[in-house]
Amino acid sequence: MTAVMNAVRARQARCAALGFWPGPIDGIDGSRTRAAYAAALAAQKARGQPFQHSSGVTRIHWHWAVSGYAASTEAIAAYHALILGDGEVRWLADPATPRSHTLNANGGAVGLSICAMAGANERPFVWGRAPLLPVQVSALARETARLCRIYDIPVSRWSTLSHAEIQPSLGVVQKNKWDITVLPGMAGPADPISVGDRLRDLVSRELSTL
Repeated sequence: MTAVMNAVRARQARCAALGFWPGPIDGIDGSRTRAAYAAALAAQKARGQPFQHSSGVTRIHWHWAVSGYAASTEAIAAYHALILGDGEVRWLADPATPRSHTLNANGGAVGLSICAMAGANERPFVWGRAPLLPVQVSALARETARLCRIYDIPVSRWSTLSHAEIQPSLGVVQKNKWDITVLPGMAGPADPISVGDRLRDLVSRELSTL
């Protein structure tokens, strides 16, 4: 059976993001998960914060829209916000509104998508007609940082991550998604988590300026 982002798995991801390891992100409410949850609750209370934002938003998922640099009909229907070719961020829905951007893992997740990568191919690698642009990556990092500040989302592998990281990091099976495994200046796709770490570093730098 395909794993889904059930309430326990979401809680485990939140605990991990807050620095309290619950064991495998597997959706099973075992003793390690319960201990991590209790510790995370206590730590958040000490900060004067709830376990998670009242909106239920706890994660940000990064995508590319497999489109040109303008907003496509499909992208408008799927994501919360799009990053156009000039770096403009176009919001389509409130972050807490359900959208269908990540298979079985949409709950509590904001879908940010870069309008790019039309005609791209992973193997053999081809950038296609609309390769990712540096201005779009910078905008993605800035908007992620802004959301992290508003929704108390730590920059982590379990809370700010690409679509390609969902399966290895959260254990929710996806359909061969490779966004975002390549960035401007790279010769081709690389390990999803290592590329995600590069993006998270950019977000952390943006957060330091807010």
